Amino acid sequence: MITNDFLPISKEDMEQRGWEQLDFLYISGDAYVDHPSFGHAIITRVLESHGYKVGIVAQPDWRSIDDFVKLGRPRLGVLISSGNLDSMVNHYTASKKPRSDDAYSPGGKAGYRPDRAVIVYCNRIREAFKDVPVIIGGIEASLRRFAHYDYWDNKVRRSILVDSRADLLIYGMGEKQIVEIANALNGGKHVSEITGVAGTVYLTKGDENLDEKATVIPSYKQVSENKNSYAEACRIQYEEQDPIRGKITVQPHADKYLVQNPPMMPLSRSELDAVYSLPYQKTYHPIYEEMGGIPAIKEVQFSITSSRGCYGACTFCALTFHQGRTVQSRSKASIVNEARNMAWHPEFKGYIHDVGGPTANFRNEACEKQIKHGACKSRQCLYPSPCKKLNISHDEYLELLKELRNIEGIKKVFIRSGIRYDYLVNDRNDEFFWELCEHHVSGQLKVAPEHVSPEVLKRMGKPSKQVYQKFSDKFYQINKKIGKEQYLVPYLMSSHPGSGLKEAIELAEYLRDIKYYPEQVQDFYPTPGTLATCMFYTGLDPRTMEKVYVPRSPKEKAMQRALLQYRNPLNYELVFEALMKAGRMDLIGYGPKCLIRPRRSKENSVHKGKKEKRLTRKRR
Repeated sequence: MITNDFLPISKEDMEQRGWEQLDFLYISGDAYVDHPSFGHAIITRVLESHGYKVGIVAQPDWRSIDDFVKLGRPRLGVLISSGNLDSMVNHYTASKKPRSDDAYSPGGKAGYRPDRAVIVYCNRIREAFKDVPVIIGGIEASLRRFAHYDYWDNKVRRSILVDSRADLLIYGMGEKQIVEIANALNGGKHVSEITGVAGTVYLTKGDENLDEKATVIPSYKQVSENKNSYAEACRIQYEEQDPIRGKITVQPHADKYLVQNPPMMPLSRSELDAVYSLPYQKTYHPIYEEMGGIPAIKEVQFSITSSRGCYGACTFCALTFHQGRTVQSRSKASIVNEARNMAWHPEFKGYIHDVGGPTANFRNEACEKQIKHGACKSRQCLYPSPCKKLNISHDEYLELLKELRNIEGIKKVFIRSGIRYDYLVNDRNDEFFWELCEHHVSGQLKVAPEHVSPEVLKRMGKPSKQVYQKFSDKFYQINKKIGKEQYLVPYLMSSHPGSGLKEAIELAEYLRDIKYYPEQVQDFYPTPGTLATCMFYTGLDPRTMEKVYVPRSPKEKAMQRALLQYRNPLNYELVFEALMKAGRMDLIGYGPKCLIRPRRSKENSVHKGKKEKRLTRKRR
């Protein structure tokens, strides 16, 4: 008798199912959470639905092979992922300081996975099972699939497929790829023969087998020695990141060729529905209960994923390189059914925390052309302004939200994932905007203008300050008319490529003018697989090859961050120094436009102290 409905994590679990051997062993850097917001849950359940026996070893002790062999040798292969985050991003802040917590680990404690988890896990698996096919995937493998700049080593590293010595790399979301690979292995194919699966990367020694139409990009040696070559390679990788028009992309690595097949075709609506209808337990494995549970479940347990993919194309975001620019969405029936089941959960209080995805108000492909011919190679859908062919409509999303609100047991449906405000403000039909303010904001709506300086926004691929201001004005006008006191909470980023002290001061002045004083500010974080990281490393915008100013010194980064929180007394000296260095002494004084007051001289401070004492005595 099976005592729980999670996939096996021990030999005892396998015995309860009557299994002598697994088909696939999945090694995860995250704790085992059987929820579709976790990559390991989706891939293992998809394999299970196709009849494969899958077991999970989550967060194994990498200092020996003991945990890696506890479920035995799998029949077909080992699947390895570092988890929902790149392990280096998971471990370190933007200032490269170790993080003290980990939301994907028991009790939220750090230390359950190694740095560069995919590589370390692969090394242990090779020790344990020398000739078992090893397939890597997930965000860490996906974004490091080509030679890439690594912020923590401050150098260009080889493809993770080379460094890990895995047999095959799956990039993107992976559901179709893993089934195709599993069927090939099950049919007797050797892993070295599996070279034609879309959305995968493999290594080959000879160039005679390469497709004549393949695009060859600068080699690992070239990109590690020449920043222009790195930027060129980065641009081509992004241009070919389309499942319809993308070409095979090849990058030489010493005596081998790294071959990326074009992206896998996006899931259809019915295929995506099928993925989300699998028998997930929607929580963490019971073994973690006495350890404090897994904090990451709190953010997603009562949220609903309605879509994936994004054509917003912000340069600091890796979504384009991982999920792609084609938006895929679940059907209304699938989402409503999940909400109805959620309403019966014993801990559900009547509030759905979110219905969205990378961009909540994207539900369909950008335009008819994208459906037939793929995303444009040299034109973005929203930047610098919305394309005339862009289909701007919230009708379907609004209809979905209305139906969710009417389900018995549901009190409120909030939207907390990103709203693309430039898309919303260009919708000629205001109904969604009004409904959003009336029903789906929990007092604060988080949006991401990120900056206001034209130079920085250009490098970010974000709309102008005027677009955000137009959205902000309309938001507050609507709330005033419906009698609600609700606020915008803008995400802001300091030290992004293109931002010098001049641009940081420009943002500080804007915050002064709108009377917004952020409690938190995000420093730009050069993560693998983004255009902005390419700018950070090369000082070039790969889209145009223009030179870009990059703030690099810890001192300047600290000054830029302090400027955005100039009212904090702890930041006074940094703000003063930044304003002096930028020649903006006009912002130091007592006028309404000043950011800070002048420094107090010792004489003035003593005089003021005596005066205050005299006044105190008089009051007494």
